[in-house]
Amino acid sequence: MIDYAPPLEPYLSVLHQDLNIAIVDKPSGLLSVPGKAEEHWDCLEYRAQRVLGDSRIVHRLDMDTSGLMVLARDHFSHKGLGRQFEKRKIEKSYVARVWGVMAQDEGSVDLPLICDWPSRPKQKVCFERGKSAQTHWQVLDRDERSTLVRLTPHTGRSHQLRVHMLSLGHVIMGDRFYATGDALQSSERLLLHAERLRLIHPVNSDWIEFESPCPFA
Repeated sequence: MIDYAPPLEPYLSVLHQDLNIAIVDKPSGLLSVPGKAEEHWDCLEYRAQRVLGDSRIVHRLDMDTSGLMVLARDHFSHKGLGRQFEKRKIEKSYVARVWGVMAQDEGSVDLPLICDWPSRPKQKVCFERGKSAQTHWQVLDRDERSTLVRLTPHTGRSHQLRVHMLSLGHVIMGDRFYATGDALQSSERLLLHAERLRLIHPVNSDWIEFESPCPFA
């Protein structure tokens, strides 16, 4: 891992909390869960446990990705939320700024992914052994060198959004794994943000929805 210096302000951005769940806004540069080395213990889960008490990660965002995450605050909710992710009931959308001007206004990518072991944690397209992965994309805005897009994943593979946009010839700007040249140097962070999360509350069964404004839109 590169030098780890997660942002300290705000220490933890809590959008919602009740007895069963918490919705937090993770900054880019902060791990979701602790790494093996002591200097990697600071993470979203650790901070949530310090601030909120018993809080457990249900899903992850890459360290470089910012945006919404849901945490469970009891065992029943952890199981219920985990089941929703497994059955793909939870709705998520992201905003990304990609390199280059996309010609079409929207479309979908359906390419299977597998870990690129010699270059892990990078992933790659593999039609023989890859796991099914689908992403819908929609253009929000264009400028002279880049495109702002909304990305809606229908599966949750590692680096899915990064690799699918790369496959279209429009890598996410600031992506230290897949971008090169100007596409990499144009941003100090990965321009990928989890903007929307919609789920069923694990206790009262109500649909609830949260949004986080994109910091680079």
